[in-house]
Formats: sequence, structure tokens, C-alpha cells
Amino acid sequence: MSLAAFISDLDALAAEAATKFAAAADAAALEAARVEFLGAKSGRLKDAQKGLGTVGKDDKPAAGKKFNDVKAAIEAAFAEAQERAGAGGAKVAAGPPFDPTQPGLRPRLGHLHPLTQTIEELKDIMGRLGFTVAHGPEIEDERHNFEALNIPKAHPARDPLENFYLAVAGKVQGSGFGVQGSSSTSNTDPKNPELLLRSQTSTVQIRVMENQPPPVRIISLGRVYRPDTADATHYPMFHQIEGLLIDKHVTMADLKSTLRLFAGSYFGGEVHIRFRPSFFPFTEPSVEVDMQWNDRWIEMGGAGMVDPNVLRAVGYDPEEVSGFAFGLGVERVCARRHQVTDIREFYRNDVRFLEQF
Repeated sequence: MSLAAFISDLDALAAEAATKFAAAADAAALEAARVEFLGAKSGRLKDAQKGLGTVGKDDKPAAGKKFNDVKAAIEAAFAEAQERAGAGGAKVAAGPPFDPTQPGLRPRLGHLHPLTQTIEELKDIMGRLGFTVAHGPEIEDERHNFEALNIPKAHPARDPLENFYLAVAGKVQGSGFGVQGSSSTSNTDPKNPELLLRSQTSTVQIRVMENQPPPVRIISLGRVYRPDTADATHYPMFHQIEGLLIDKHVTMADLKSTLRLFAGSYFGGEVHIRFRPSFFPFTEPSVEVDMQWNDRWIEMGGAGMVDPNVLRAVGYDPEEVSGFAFGLGVERVCARRHQVTDIREFYRNDVRFLEQF
């Protein structure tokens, strides 16, 4: 092909492209014209480029310059057509024009985990009963987790098989039970106390009483850890709500009234409370708490009057003040309310389950 014929074909292609771009009535027509002339695989400009191979060797520089000029002119004509169509220089997509009067698509919103929802609701209920929220560390020492709660060194609750002791400086913690890798006697160095993941939120009560004179009216909510085998009612990590009231002339009647008000507010309707005698080292007398809801008695947790030894451990005079404490499992009350039969569902992160709440 001669140089003159090649240039003539390019001029005709540029003129035709400019005409079609200018005549495009909508975004779809403009996009079709763009594909026809500027398509990367089968566009007419791509076909014209192949003609460079048929031009004589001496004419190739001039032919290449002309091709680049025509390509720039066609792209400029397309950009101008886009601007006239109101596309703002962006690629025009096929489809109906945007209608700002039509309702938009509602975005999918997440929500709080059912256990978090329960914790926030329990805080609100107990706050209306005059209790404030207290917090404490999840890694505890033996004094706050056991000794100040009237749990002696030989008590089975301190067995390493019943707790998550932590290794410190190469020594496996063991509370004196002779666990492999630990010393055969309990650590008595106050500067290096044995540490463990707290097994109960009662540790927060001790910390509050150590730093606050009576009256005390608090609740503590948080994670606790016990090496239980996971099943429908047990999990190695779970949540507790503990309540504590210390003042003058506090009685079991105050405890029962508080729990009845709490249960009625959370479960709704008429809820009856029943106490059954039990034993906990840190309360005396101690009771198991049952709640009657939907004509069923269900066990919810433990409670009782704070043992005088616990009051003395934090510097309170048991002759001057008394108090009650109770502890309930958050997973248990949440499961009862929502008719969940397996608490492991709360930790499987199955969106199909969680989005029901």
C-alpha cells in the first residue's frame, strides 16, 4: 500500500468515527461506537494499524506518525462525546440512566452478638436497681482468685486440672498440687505470685472492697475460664454476671428480692425465685438459685450471704456490715430466654444463627 492511500484511509476512518460519536443518542449508542472504533480486539482502528506493515520501508516513519495522530483524534472525539453526554470523562456503561427519585438499595447492617446484647441489657437492668458496673483483670493472682474468697490451699477448686495456670519465667504454675514441671509446694513469694486465668468474676468484688469502704453495690460482668469439656451446657470460656451488696443490715430477703426483680425484668412476666441449700467457700449461708419461667424451674446460679472471712480479708468488720453476692452465667440466661439448647452455638460464628437475634 502506498503512503498516500494509507493516509487517505486513516483520514476517512477519523471522520467517520467523529460523526458516529457525535450522533450517539444515548450511553448505549456511544458505547457501541467506542467498541466499533476503539475496541482492543476487533476495533477498526486496530485493523487500520495492521496496514502499517504494507507501507514501504522508507514511508514507515511518516505512516506511523499519521496513525498516532489519527488515534489521538479519535480518542479525543470520544472523550468530547462523553463530556456532552454528561459522563464526566468516565467510561460510559450500557444501561438505563440513573434515576435519583428511585429508592436505593438498603445496605446489609450488622448487629451486636447475642451475648453482648444480653450483657448490655443486664447492665441496664441492674443499673436501674442501683448497681454500678466494676471491671477487673482476666489474669489474676491466687490471692484474689482463691485466698481472699476463703478458698484454702488444699481446696479442690485450686487443682491445676480445674484451672488455667500460666507459665511464668519457665515455671509452670501449679498451686502446690505437684503438677509436672512445678514445685511441690505453693509459691509464697509475694513479689512473684502464681498467676492464672480467673475462674470467676468474684475476683472483681475483692478488688473493689479492697479499695472502697462500705456501702458497696456493684456488678461485674466478663469472661471467666475453666478447663471444661465443651458440650451443650459447658464451655472452657464463658461469661458471668456477679452482684455484690455490702451495707448495714443486709439480709437474705434483700438477696431474694433483688434476684426476683432482676429475673422479672429480663425474662418478663411473673418469675418466681426458689433457694436450695448449697455450699460455696465465700458465702455462708449459700444457696442455689432456681427461677420458675414458663411453668418450668430452671437452675440459674449460686448466691448467698458474704462469708465473714471474706469481709475480714478485705478489711471490713463483719460485726458492722453484712452483704450478699450472687453469680449467674450469661450464656445460661441468654440461652434460656431465646430457647437455645446448645451454648456452643454462640461461638460457632454461623451467620445464619447469629442474624436471628
